[in-house]
Amino acid sequence: MDKKSIITGCSSFNEANWKGVFYPEDLPRKAWFEYYCRFFNTYEMNGTFYKFPTEKTLANWYTKAPEGFRFSVKMYKGVTHYRKFVDCARELSGFYEVCRNQLREKLGCILFQLPPSFHYSEARLQLLLDALDYSFTNAVEFRHSSWWQESVYEAFRKKGIVFCNVSYPAMPETLVATADTGYVRLHGVPKLFYSGYADATLHQLHHDLLEQHWEKAFVYFNNTASVEGIRNALSFDNL
Repeated sequence: MDKKSIITGCSSFNEANWKGVFYPEDLPRKAWFEYYCRFFNTYEMNGTFYKFPTEKTLANWYTKAPEGFRFSVKMYKGVTHYRKFVDCARELSGFYEVCRNQLREKLGCILFQLPPSFHYSEARLQLLLDALDYSFTNAVEFRHSSWWQESVYEAFRKKGIVFCNVSYPAMPETLVATADTGYVRLHGVPKLFYSGYADATLHQLHHDLLEQHWEKAFVYFNNTASVEGIRNALSFDNL
């Protein structure tokens, strides 16, 4: 994979403590996303996890983003955390549909973040496999280490599901390739959402990504509760 195929961004852009560090002091908040887009060409939309997205909201994001920009959109928690893929076909199809119709060519991945209570089992794996719409690029993030096993990787490869690689406390830090697209989320270690990454760590990750055979890889910094997230993202994107 070449450097241009690594697409870097953040999982938030409107953190107040970034003012004066990333955003100019006199820049109004309503102009922050436009400013963010000067530096990055992707954004991981996490608000959709807490509130089911509307056509109006996503259409507004589409209009704001420049040509060539890509959104990754996190699946609504009603699917992943409450129902856990059981009896949620309507919510799933509705989510997929609104993302496709409103974000169009600016849609990157649909991210499924599963809770730590979602341990591996053959039944749960099959439930997940049966639920997804494979006309989309689906990335799945697990937060229980039982999912880091070859049977899961093989099932994902057969379906073209992206195994989301993470930097997350107590989770394996590996690069697992299961599709043509790669996906990496850096959440902050040891302090979740706050800790920054040393330059040596970022250089090693960048090197390891270049060794992969992905067509492209999305890399998102989610340690955005502090200024470390934006600093790390800028540094990584400039490697």
